[in-house]
Amino acid sequence: MPTFDIVSKIDGQTLDNAINTAKKEILNRYDFNDSKSTIDLDKKTNLITIVTENDMRLKAITDAIISRMVKQNLDPKALDDGKEQYASGNMIRKEIKIKEGIDKEAAKKIVKKIKDSGLKVQASIMDDQVRVQGKKIDDLQAVISLCRAENFGQPLQYINMRD
Repeated sequence: MPTFDIVSKIDGQTLDNAINTAKKEILNRYDFNDSKSTIDLDKKTNLITIVTENDMRLKAITDAIISRMVKQNLDPKALDDGKEQYASGNMIRKEIKIKEGIDKEAAKKIVKKIKDSGLKVQASIMDDQVRVQGKKIDDLQAVISLCRAENFGQPLQYINMRD
């Protein structure tokens, strides 16, 4: 029986390249001259930490990260903005979480959308992914196009298409 999986993953090396390129871009900008801004990516916890002096610089750093992600073909919907906190002195700290895996609410929305479509497929939630089974590959491809047309709040990839 043909199957495929719907997952939400981000390539760690490509993200690391995007963050490093954004760091270089920020360091070379004139408006960041004499700035104590830092951008750190923790690969184990999937967390980007930005520390800078004011809101304007924080916005510029965030925009640089997003533009670099787009240029590296990473979906910026994978970023989950945190709140700004005041660090020591006049510094502002912001932590941006990177979404990995499909959370339960999004998985339920995906399964509901597939079942409401009337296609002859079965969708089931397995940990942080959704598996779709059907008798015809054409039905599975219709499910993929249906999910691509909808916005579930995070980037989706379609892997392990098996016949």
